[in-house]
Amino acid sequence: MKIKLFPLLLLLFFLVSQSAKSGDEFLVENIQVKGLQRISAGTVYNYFPISVGDVFSQNKAGSAIKTLFKTGFFKDISLAREGSTLIVHVIERPSIAKIIIEGNKDLSSDDLTKALKTIGLSEGKVFNRQALDKVEQELRRQYFSHGKYGLKIKTKVSRLTRNRVGIHIDISEGRVAKIKQVNIVGNKVFDNEELLEEFELSTTNWLSFYTKDDQYSKQKISADLERLRSYYLDRGYINFSIESTQVAITPDKKEIYITINIKEGDLFVIEKVNLSGNLIIEPEEMIKLVKVGPGEIFSRKNATQTSKAMSDQLGDEGYVFANVNMVPEINQQSKTVVMTFFVDPGKRVYVRRINMSGNTKTRDEVLRRELRQMEASRASSKKIERSKARLVRLGYFEQVDIETPPVVGSADQIDVNYSVVEKSSGNLSAGIGFSQTQGVVFNANVSQDNVFGSGKRVNLAFNNSDVSTRYSFGYLDPYFTLDGVSFGYDLGYSARDAEEANISNYSTDVINSSFNFGLPLNEFDRLRLNIDVKYTDLTTSDFSSTEISDFVTANGSKYLTYGLALGWTHDTLNKPIFPSSGGQQRLSGYITVPGSDLEYYKVSYKQQYFFPLAKDLTFRLLGEVAYGDGYGSTGDLPFFEHFFAGGVRSIRGYDDNTIGPRDSRNDPFGGSSKILGKAELFFPVPFVDEVKSVRLGTFFDAGTVSDGFSVAGMKYSVGLSAEWLSPFGALAISFAYPLNANENDEQQVFQFSFGSGF
Repeated sequence: MKIKLFPLLLLLFFLVSQSAKSGDEFLVENIQVKGLQRISAGTVYNYFPISVGDVFSQNKAGSAIKTLFKTGFFKDISLAREGSTLIVHVIERPSIAKIIIEGNKDLSSDDLTKALKTIGLSEGKVFNRQALDKVEQELRRQYFSHGKYGLKIKTKVSRLTRNRVGIHIDISEGRVAKIKQVNIVGNKVFDNEELLEEFELSTTNWLSFYTKDDQYSKQKISADLERLRSYYLDRGYINFSIESTQVAITPDKKEIYITINIKEGDLFVIEKVNLSGNLIIEPEEMIKLVKVGPGEIFSRKNATQTSKAMSDQLGDEGYVFANVNMVPEINQQSKTVVMTFFVDPGKRVYVRRINMSGNTKTRDEVLRRELRQMEASRASSKKIERSKARLVRLGYFEQVDIETPPVVGSADQIDVNYSVVEKSSGNLSAGIGFSQTQGVVFNANVSQDNVFGSGKRVNLAFNNSDVSTRYSFGYLDPYFTLDGVSFGYDLGYSARDAEEANISNYSTDVINSSFNFGLPLNEFDRLRLNIDVKYTDLTTSDFSSTEISDFVTANGSKYLTYGLALGWTHDTLNKPIFPSSGGQQRLSGYITVPGSDLEYYKVSYKQQYFFPLAKDLTFRLLGEVAYGDGYGSTGDLPFFEHFFAGGVRSIRGYDDNTIGPRDSRNDPFGGSSKILGKAELFFPVPFVDEVKSVRLGTFFDAGTVSDGFSVAGMKYSVGLSAEWLSPFGALAISFAYPLNANENDEQQVFQFSFGSGF
């Protein structure tokens, strides 16, 4: 019996195991997804690794659920079976309906929103608690970089309808941690004050509210450490090293102490300077570029400048890919350096093509006539850059970029690609305004600096104010000839009431026409010849001064004059508007030809220079002198051609045209000579980034007007200025304080001018 029972038990076990196995596996004939609210079933089917027709088993469940979890859409997933249908039960993660950030002042909500988006937390995204946990860390990183270490952050998640959440982030920024002290340890040759002058970071001073130099950041300290390293290397301390840097913050997180440990090393001098490599240019010419010599203290700055000067010289000779490497041989025992400049000129490179792009309005020839680098000639880095500068100076483009890609398949050719972004070069305006000097102003102006993309200039204007009424039409062709000789003409009528301009009591009506020619002498110098015919009708009144009456008695009141003007300009400014470097000199003379009703001449010289002191700081020096007199039958310079000073465009702080001699009625009368000087520091608008149409300044003005050159009566003023290139014209504003005004001077602390050129 026992022997017969064993086969039966074995058969029963086999049938049970097969039955269990067939229960785990089944053929999927349908898949249903339950629990969806926002996510479509198609999205789940796309990610789900099991399809209709597959055989499902328990060992596939884990990997299927894991795959769906990886999408990040769900916080719970389970599988079930109903016959041959596989049921997928899901619970969706909520979506982020809104993120509210409050309390932030130092960082804008837009900047913070962008930062949160980088870690996956933004409106419309699926809410993930782990991403929210990263918020505090990211916000702390953002605020710590701005020196705010007392930061406190509170986050709150609110449940909303339709499986959504709202996130509220409350920020308490705290005060900016200020640098209390910066210590440099290990310096013996240079004291702390001398070294710390090289740093951007500093302890709090009276300019810190603007410069923020007392706020610590890792980027700033890294830059300062590099400046410190350069300071020593430029003074011969080749083995200088920064051993460590410690940054400590006080418990209240309001003050920071910085300690920098350095090792100066020994002073090294240059023993010898060698030139090696392929010396394409004569060694005598290369030696002129060397800024270091035997017996001098080693300077990395001078060595780098020497390498650059040699590379630039080779670039001008067509070797635009030349390399000049400085290789120092250091003798630690004798504390000397043998410096070798290794020259690798590469191949001489030629320009295959010059391509222009972006000039949808301006004709190609207008751009190409400004180029100094020619096609099919050897490449010159200086000419390529000068061509770019001339395109910028046209004033037609917001931006000019340049690329010099090598020609594929050629080792000695490049293309030069200039890309421009055009700006509007025309202006149509009409309006009404108020000027401090001229009163109510009506104006209409139509101007086009680049007519039909030809580079020619046309201007038609009408202006009417308490001081003057003016109609004018002008035309200029800057390339009347292929050599760059310009030609233009102007026609105009003006009526002027001098009394309204703070001058003596008289008025003039003037009709004029003129022709002008410009002749380029070289890259930076130009001559200008002007021929004009002018008819002047002078009107006096019972209130006119004795000087005016005497002039009318001697010369009459109507004058027809023929004038010649000759001018020379030397211009190296980097930009025509708001320049930051370069200079400009102008020498001009004007004379009415003999036989004119009035015979007189005027001569003037003006010079100004711009010096870039830092990235956003520019210093300007300006000087101007002018003189005029009569000749022949005209004894003196006509009074309506006198020079005047005072006002926002001259000596600020004094009323327009009021500086200088006065007539018998004590009205400003002007003089036959003028001396003017300005020193001004320009800087950008504080707390506003990349505003190119506005600049601020602090200035010192000096000048006088007299009969004959004299510094007697020289006036001085200091103050603040602002200039704005608005869409409606140029606006200049000044707050000035006259330094040596007397009781007879007409002072004006606040002044503005609208519509004049800079």
